[in-house]
Amino acid sequence: MTATLTWKLLRDLKTSEFTEAGDKWHEVSGRSDSDRVRVDRAMSAKLRETQESDSAEAALGRLQRLSRNFQYLHTECALVRTALNGLASDLAEPQNQLKQALADAAALNLTVHEDGSVSYPATEVEDLTGAKKQAPGSTVRGSSRLPLEPPALGSQGQSPLYPGYSGFKPLNPNAAKAQDVADRVARALRSAQEIDARYAKTLGGLKAEKGLDVTEATLRDVFQDTSDVRSTAGTYLAEGVPQDKSPAERKQWWDGLTDEQRQEYLEIAPDLIGGLDGIPAVSRDEANRNYLPVLIDDLARHGGDDAETKLNALRMIQDKLNEPSRPPMFLLGIGDEGNGRAIVSYGNPDTSKNVSAYVPGLSTKLNDEFVKDTMKRAQDTAKGAQRVDPSSASIVWLGYDAPQNVDVMSKGDAQRGAPAYNQFMAGISATNENQDPHITAIGHSYGSLTVGTAAKQSGGIPGVDDVILLGSPGVDAQKATELGVGKDHVFVGAADNDPVTHLPTKDESALGWMLGGPVGVVVGRDLFDIDNDDVYFGKDPASKAFGAQRFLVDDGPRMIVDGGGFDAHSQYFTPEKDRVSADNIATIVAGHPENIVREEHR
Repeated sequence: MTATLTWKLLRDLKTSEFTEAGDKWHEVSGRSDSDRVRVDRAMSAKLRETQESDSAEAALGRLQRLSRNFQYLHTECALVRTALNGLASDLAEPQNQLKQALADAAALNLTVHEDGSVSYPATEVEDLTGAKKQAPGSTVRGSSRLPLEPPALGSQGQSPLYPGYSGFKPLNPNAAKAQDVADRVARALRSAQEIDARYAKTLGGLKAEKGLDVTEATLRDVFQDTSDVRSTAGTYLAEGVPQDKSPAERKQWWDGLTDEQRQEYLEIAPDLIGGLDGIPAVSRDEANRNYLPVLIDDLARHGGDDAETKLNALRMIQDKLNEPSRPPMFLLGIGDEGNGRAIVSYGNPDTSKNVSAYVPGLSTKLNDEFVKDTMKRAQDTAKGAQRVDPSSASIVWLGYDAPQNVDVMSKGDAQRGAPAYNQFMAGISATNENQDPHITAIGHSYGSLTVGTAAKQSGGIPGVDDVILLGSPGVDAQKATELGVGKDHVFVGAADNDPVTHLPTKDESALGWMLGGPVGVVVGRDLFDIDNDDVYFGKDPASKAFGAQRFLVDDGPRMIVDGGGFDAHSQYFTPEKDRVSADNIATIVAGHPENIVREEHR
């Protein structure tokens, strides 16, 4: 672009030249990536296999530096390509607006001058008496301000309301039309100038440092360059993403992109793709791994206890991603909104025939406990299910704000989380490559209420065949048949010493809360010998009246007598503490519920 952008330059601009230039930069980026792969897989790998000497180590060091150079070139050239494509896309709108204004000017016999001013011809008008008078032509200048100011009075005090009347100068009706065209030309030009300046600054920053060594400072520069391009070309990148479409439609959109377009999103705008239900797991994982350092850097700048808690958890997740994992780990979602978001799959949910998605409950948030304990539950389930059927994957879904304290006695968090869970499960069904995958929804603690609420929505939980409820305080239902999969496909694990599974109804629980929260509720129920099959959020899922399939679990330590507290509530997934429960869960997830060990209803 030139230093001074005129409307003629904008009119005649060929945006295709920018995209064609971007394609050339993409070719360089692609060749650089191929060269990096050749250095890593052919030259370096071969040298490691065949040579062991000081000179070989020195050569490997130089090859490693060459590999980093190619990687740097690959990334920077890709950023130039994205910026050029964004420039072409963003300039298209003001260019179209200008061309439409020029077309209207031609149709109205108006003249647009070099400086953007517009002349209109004289014309004959009638005054209030019906007499014909000549309204002179003139020239107006455009303004990008809105709303437009009305024309000023002339030297004779003429009024635009009464053209030609009582000595007033007659108003030319072409004046308003000319002013409209001039303003539109000015606005289009101003918009294009702002776009031009923004992209010029970003492109000017994409300059490599002198020398051949890619240092830590160079890598930080890459990070900043990526952030700048993402900010500048945000509109271009976001406009094609089908945020308001169904997961199936998003999958169709993603499949329709070229490899280059998909890679552009994954590298430049991973935050737009990583949490989008309907995008394949491998792509979501790559996007979230790319976005994770950005999120960590952003939180590190915020400060405060909440940011520090999330920051520690994100760094722990990043460490786990960098380590070997069995089954392999896929990061399907990450974010800092609310109490934090994290969706992690053990095993590929797109290629696995059996997939489960577990919703955690009370006090779950993005902290170190989530990474150490909650994620391990999904991993243990995946390991157990793969022993039954190797084609199995298990997901932990922290895609909502679980209650942190007394909010556990409200349905609000479950009602807000249920639609998001159903959207995620629709995405799992859309991307799974098997003809008829076996999908299991798992809810633990308050998470069982979220799953139950999701199941009761119109159409139920998309694609789900079985539902597992663990340590449940009720699912806002009176019977298992309300959950949309049939009572034979609703499975319940409820330890007799798990206090959450004994929470009384709201009327019964008032005294208990005065005695001391959830502990007091259970003590109060025992004190007054209350014994029925109603719990806080409806019918007890472990009761005969509810009608689900109850499977055997270890009763766990008693809350007060054994000093177990809530231990019995937290061991359903853990083979080291409750092997029978963990095996039953894995057996259901793997699609063989006929082999579970059953237990009598309460």
